[in-house]
Amino acid sequence: MMSQPQYAVRDVEKIASPALLFFRERIESNLERMIRIAGSPDRLCPHVKTHKCPNIVQLELARGIRHHKCATLAEAVMLAEAGAASVLVAYPLVGPNCRLFVEMVRRFPKTRFAVIADHPAGLEALSAAAVSLGVQVEVLLDLDVGQHRTGVPCGETAVSLYEKIPRFPGLVPGGLHAYDGHNQQPDPEERRRAVAAIVGELQGLLEQLHNRRLPVPRIVVGGTPTFACWAAQHLPNLQCSPGTCVLHDANYARKFPDLAFTPAALVLTRVVSRPAADRITLDLGYKAICADPPAGQRCVFPDLPDARQVLHSEEHLVLETPLAQRYQPGDELLAIPAHVCPTCALHDFAYVVENGRISGRWEILAHRRLVVLAK
Repeated sequence: MMSQPQYAVRDVEKIASPALLFFRERIESNLERMIRIAGSPDRLCPHVKTHKCPNIVQLELARGIRHHKCATLAEAVMLAEAGAASVLVAYPLVGPNCRLFVEMVRRFPKTRFAVIADHPAGLEALSAAAVSLGVQVEVLLDLDVGQHRTGVPCGETAVSLYEKIPRFPGLVPGGLHAYDGHNQQPDPEERRRAVAAIVGELQGLLEQLHNRRLPVPRIVVGGTPTFACWAAQHLPNLQCSPGTCVLHDANYARKFPDLAFTPAALVLTRVVSRPAADRITLDLGYKAICADPPAGQRCVFPDLPDARQVLHSEEHLVLETPLAQRYQPGDELLAIPAHVCPTCALHDFAYVVENGRISGRWEILAHRRLVVLAK
C-alpha cells in the first residue's frame, strides 16, 4: 500500500511492526549538506542525541567529522567505541556521574573528552574526581544565551567562572558552549538577527577573556534551526553542533523549510483494525513513536497526508480518513516522526534501507542511560 517513491521499500513483509527504518541514501545526503553549510568538517560538532547510533557516527567520521557532541555518558561511550577523536558531553555533570565521566576519560585514552560546567560546585566535583584518578578534564563554560535552561550569562559572571577553571586541580579551560534552543523563529531572517545579537555578546566576552590572557580553544554553538546562521559567522575556532538534521523530522521540515534537509528515519506500521468506515487503527502507539508533540501532531503519513489522528495510546494510533476503505488489516504505512530524537530512543535498532531494499540493521546502542565501564 506504500506508494511514495522516495520512501519505497520492496521487502518489508517479514519485518514485524512497528519498526524503525533508516534510509541510508537520505542520511548521507543530509550529512553532505551539513558539511556544505558548515564550510568544512572541522567546523562541525554534531550532536548524537538524535540517532544514538555508531554506524551513523562512522559515516560522519568517514567524511572527516572529528568532533562530536552528546548529552549522556552512554552516548559518550558509544562515540568513543565508534572511534570518535573528540567528544563533548554537553550536560552539567553532578554526583556519581563525575566519577563515571573521569573513569571514561581514563578508559578511552585515544578520545579527547570535554564537558560543560556552569557552577563552582560542578567544577569542584569534577576536580575531585579527576584528581582521584590522576587525569585532566577539559571544561567548556556553558553560557545562557537566552533559553534559561543551563549556563551563565555572558559578562563578568562568565569571566569570573571561566577564570576559576584552571584553579581547580585536574581541570583545564576548553572554551565556550552556547546552545540557543529557544531560537526557533519560522522566519530565517529573524533567526539570523537573533544569532547576530548573541554573537555580539560572545565577542564582548571573548575580548574580556583575551585581555586576561585566558585561552579559548573553541566555541561550540547552536542546534539545527540556527545551524546555517551560526555557520555564516566568523568567530575564532567556531564549531556548529546541529543534531536533528542528520535524520530530520516532520516538525523541522514543516517549521524550517529553508534548512532543506530530508526526513531519513521513518516508522513502519500496519493496520490492525478498521473500526468504522472512516477509521483505521495502526500498531503505532506512543511506545513506538514520540509523544511529546501535541496529540494529533505526532507524525505525518506520506501516503495519507490529510489523515486526522483522533486517538493515540500506548499501542494504538487511530486515523480518521475518507480513504479508510482502501486499507485492510495487515496493510503497511510509513510514518515520519514529528520528533525523531526521542523516537529513536524508543527502539533497540533500525532496519537500514538502501536502494529501496532492507540491507541490514543498525543498533541504537546509546538509547539506554546506564553506563557500565569495564574495570
